[in-house]
Amino acid sequence: MLPYNQELGPVKGLTDIAGIRVGHISDYAGVTGCTAILCEEGAVGGVDIRGSATGTEEIATLDPGHVTPQVHGIVLAGGSAFGLEAASGVRRYLEHRGFGYATGAAKVPIVPAAILYDLGIGKASVRPTAAMGEAAAAAATDDAVKEGCVGAGTGATVGKIFGMGRAMKSGVGSFTVELSGGVLVAALVAVNALGDVRDPATGKIIAGARKTAAGREFADSNEQMMRGAGPGGAGRGNTTLAVAATNARLTKVQATKLAQFASLGVARAIYPVNTMFDGDTTFALSLGTRTADINTLGVAAAEAVAQAILRAVKFAKTLGGVPGLG
Repeated sequence: MLPYNQELGPVKGLTDIAGIRVGHISDYAGVTGCTAILCEEGAVGGVDIRGSATGTEEIATLDPGHVTPQVHGIVLAGGSAFGLEAASGVRRYLEHRGFGYATGAAKVPIVPAAILYDLGIGKASVRPTAAMGEAAAAAATDDAVKEGCVGAGTGATVGKIFGMGRAMKSGVGSFTVELSGGVLVAALVAVNALGDVRDPATGKIIAGARKTAAGREFADSNEQMMRGAGPGGAGRGNTTLAVAATNARLTKVQATKLAQFASLGVARAIYPVNTMFDGDTTFALSLGTRTADINTLGVAAAEAVAQAILRAVKFAKTLGGVPGLG
C-alpha cells in the first residue's frame, strides 16, 4: 500500500516530481542490480559526499562551476566499482532518444553515478553492466517507485559490524513530503549501511546487526563499537546512496545545499553513519518552477530521506540467506 498524504493523496515517492522517471533492473541469481533515475529534459543537480569509501562517476558535472548547467539522469548501482558500467547504458539510452548536453557535434547525456558494494551477498562475479543500465532506463516510469529488494537495493544489507552472518536485508525506499504552495520534496534511497537503521521518531533499531545469526535481537552497533568491537573485513561492503528532488526552482549552488540538507536524513536514521567503510553519497535534483526557501526545502529533504530509509528496510524481504522484514 502506498503511503498517503492528506493533500497529495497516494504518495509515489521520487516520481511525484514531474519530469522524473525511475526504472529498476535486478539480477536475483547474482543478487545485484541498478536503478536509473531519468530527468531527460534536464534538472539542476547537486551532490554531497559524506562517506569515505565512494565509487562515483561524472560527479564534477554537479559542481556549481562546471560548464554543464543540468544533468539528464542519475544512476545508482550495485557491483562496487564494476557497477559504474551501468551508467554507460543509461547514457546510450538517452542519446538514442535525443537527450543530452548540446556540444555542437552531438548531444552528450550528463549522467552522474554512484555505486554500493554488494559483492558479498550473491555471486561476486555478477555485476550491473551497460546492458542492465540501458534496460533500467528503458523500464523507467513515472508510476509509484518500486521499493524493497529491487534495482540498486537488490543486494543491499545493513548491520554488518559482525559480518554478513548477523546482518539484515535492506533495499530501496522512497518517500515524498509536501509543503505549502504545491511544493514537493521527494527522496529515493538505496540503503546498504554498515550501521543499523533506527526509527527517528522512537530511536529504536528496526533493522541491523543481530546478537546471533539465528536470532532477531539487535546487538546495537553503536554500543558495540564503543565497547571496542570493529567491523574488520565486513567494513568493506557498504554505502548508502540517496537522491532528493524538488519541483522548486534552484540554482546549482542551492541544489548543492539541498543535497547537504538531505544528507542529514541519512544521519537521523543510520547508526553509525558516514564511516570510513561507507561511501555515503546524496544527490539533489531541481525540476519545476515553484518557489520555496532553501532552508524549508532542506528540512523537508532530510525528512523525506529518513522516511525513505525506513521504508527501504521495512519492504526488504529475505534474500541471499539474509533475513528481511518484508
